[in-house]
Amino acid sequence: MIPAAFEYHRPSDLQAAIATLREFGDEARVVAGGHSLIPMMKLRMAAIAHLVDLSGIGELKGIRIDGTRVTIGATTTQHELIADKALGRTAPILREAALQIADPQVRYMGTVGGNVANGDPGNDMPALMQCLDATYTLVGPDGSREVKARDFYESAYMTARADDEILTAIRFTAEGGGYAYEKQKRKIGDYATAAAAVSLRKDGGSCSAAAIAMTNLSDVPVFAEAAGKALLGTSCTAADIGRAVEAALSVIEPTADNRGPVEFKRHVAGIIVRRAIERAWSRA
Repeated sequence: MIPAAFEYHRPSDLQAAIATLREFGDEARVVAGGHSLIPMMKLRMAAIAHLVDLSGIGELKGIRIDGTRVTIGATTTQHELIADKALGRTAPILREAALQIADPQVRYMGTVGGNVANGDPGNDMPALMQCLDATYTLVGPDGSREVKARDFYESAYMTARADDEILTAIRFTAEGGGYAYEKQKRKIGDYATAAAAVSLRKDGGSCSAAAIAMTNLSDVPVFAEAAGKALLGTSCTAADIGRAVEAALSVIEPTADNRGPVEFKRHVAGIIVRRAIERAWSRA
């Protein structure tokens, strides 16, 4: 289908973009790669009078690494995450996750900022950013503020970002250790039936730190704090991992859809979380 008529704006700097949002209020929306908003406009599920394209704003692009501190500009594409060798060495879980998003055509255009800011529970990057304990920088008419990824998501497509704010950057500290992003989907290009991000560290033969987050198993990405704590001080035996999986499953709320009934999704989630923990432990 063809979207309803709209005005197109392509500001060259961040302040001009914010001014446009402020001028047109609820009638304006920002777009980066366009893979979330444009299909909704074509289906007439969203009628946007003013579309503000962020792709011409240079300050929103790029990847910066300072020791273990990583900063990713919001309009950095998934392909750029995959291709950046320094990022691959510092935080390899990002490359592993990005390679599982949709297909190469989507990854060449889809942006990290759009993936995390949209609030779609099926997107892969929100759970990953919760696992990494990332912080989002939001800039609006009243200045900038930072919000933890673990506090950002409120319900499906509802986040802590105000309508006149733009997510400009994502920051996190790469802790090192073992990592894994495991995903089950029906076919190439599909959203996950279930996916899990795991980051952990090994001190001697025991787990000294662990974070686990899950994708598309609730109306928000799920940070399974108790599941990570269940691994602390253990040697990640099958029984230890089983307790962590049980804790993870206790906080998900999948719904039935064309990817399967609730019982199937819970079964898949258990398998995916277990695989992710086992793979992360093997790499620690």
